[in-house]
Amino acid sequence: MLNIARQYRNASKVTPLISRKFSSDKSAPKKTCLYDLNVKHHGKMVDFAGYFMPVQYASEGIAASHKHTRSHCSLFDVSHMLQTNIHGKDNVKFLEGLMVGDIQSLPSNHGTLSVFTTDDGGIIDDFIVNKTSLGYLYVVSNAGCRDKDLSLLNSKLAQAKKDGLDVDIEILEGRGLLAVQGPLMMSILQPHVDIPLNQLYFMTTSVATVCGVPNCRITRCGYTGEDGVEISVPPEAAADIVDKLLNSSKGALKLAGLGARDSLRLEAGLCLYGSDMDEKINPIEASLAWLVAKRRRLAADFPGATNILKELKSTTGRRRVGFVSRGPPARGHTPIHSKDGELIGEITSGCPSPSLPGVNVSMGYVERPYMKNGTEVQFEIRKKMINAQVTKMPFVPTKYYIKK
Repeated sequence: MLNIARQYRNASKVTPLISRKFSSDKSAPKKTCLYDLNVKHHGKMVDFAGYFMPVQYASEGIAASHKHTRSHCSLFDVSHMLQTNIHGKDNVKFLEGLMVGDIQSLPSNHGTLSVFTTDDGGIIDDFIVNKTSLGYLYVVSNAGCRDKDLSLLNSKLAQAKKDGLDVDIEILEGRGLLAVQGPLMMSILQPHVDIPLNQLYFMTTSVATVCGVPNCRITRCGYTGEDGVEISVPPEAAADIVDKLLNSSKGALKLAGLGARDSLRLEAGLCLYGSDMDEKINPIEASLAWLVAKRRRLAADFPGATNILKELKSTTGRRRVGFVSRGPPARGHTPIHSKDGELIGEITSGCPSPSLPGVNVSMGYVERPYMKNGTEVQFEIRKKMINAQVTKMPFVPTKYYIKK
C-alpha cells in the first residue's frame, strides 16, 4: 500500500486546469487575432498557456454556455493553438518518426488524432494531423506545448535535412482558429461556405471560402463531443467572419469560453494534456491504445515502442478510467481509495456535469484490478470519503458526424 501511495503522489504531478493554465507568467501574454472581439463581447480574459483567452462571457455563465453548445451551437476562439503545415515528399516519413499513428494509410483530406512520444514512451503532446490533397500535412497541437513541440520538430528537421529528406515546416503564425460546435452547426454555417458540409465527415478536411474569405480550411472535428468544425482563417478576416456568423444566426450561435470547453470535453471523456496525460504517462496507461496504429505496432518503429508495446501486453499497471459521483466534486489530485480504504489512484480532471443534474464526472488513474466498470471506490475530499463508481466514457454520448 505504501508503495502505491508513493507512486500516485509522485507520478504525474501536474496542476489542474484552472490554476495551471490560467496562472500569470513572467512574460506578457500574447493576444490572438480575436482579442479585440472577445473584449468587445465582454469576455473574461485570463492568461491561458501564454495567451489572453476568454474563460467565459458576461452574458452567460459557464454552465449556460455548456448547455447552449449541447442544444444549439457555440463558437470558441481557439486561435492560440499551434497550427503547422509540413511540406515535402518525405513529410509523412518525417512526422511518423515522431508519433505513434499511421498517416501513410490515411486517404487524402482525412485526419487522425495522435501523440508525440518520448524514447521512454511518455506523451509529449497530443495533436490532430490532416493529410491534405494539396500535399502538405496540416497539424494542430496544444498552445501549452508550443515551445517543446517546435523544439522537437525543428531538431528532427535538422537531422532529416542531414539525412537528405525532402521536408519543410511552415508555422501558421497568428492565424485564427474558430471552433463552431453543436447540433445546429451545419445549418448555421452552410449558407456562408462554398462546400457541401453534408459531405464533410468527421475527421475530414477541406479548403473553403467562408463568409466570402478564400483560403480558409474547415476540418470536421472538435473538443466537445458534439458535431462541429474547426475553421482556420486569415488573421485579418477572423473578427469579420465571427461577427457575420453571430449576426446571421439570430441567437442560435453564441460565443463560449474555455470554461465551457473544459466541461464539455470532460463529459466527452477527452484528455487534457498536462492534467490527464504527460511525459510520465504512455498512451496505453492513458487508455489511448487505439492511437497506436496496427502497422506501427508491427514495425515497432516509433519513439518509445519497446515500452509502449510491453505495456500493451501487460496485465498490471495503471489505467485511465471514468468515474461518477454525487456530493462534493472530485478535482485534480483527489486521492482515490478502494472500498477497503487502500489508496489506489488519483483523479486528474473532474467537475459537476452540467448535462447530468446532480452528477459529478471525473477521470483518473487506478491500478488494473479496479478499472472494471461498476467498481465501487471512494474519493478523499476535504478529509471525507465520498462514494464513487467506475464508469464508461464518454459520460454523455458523442454526436460526431460519421459516414454511414
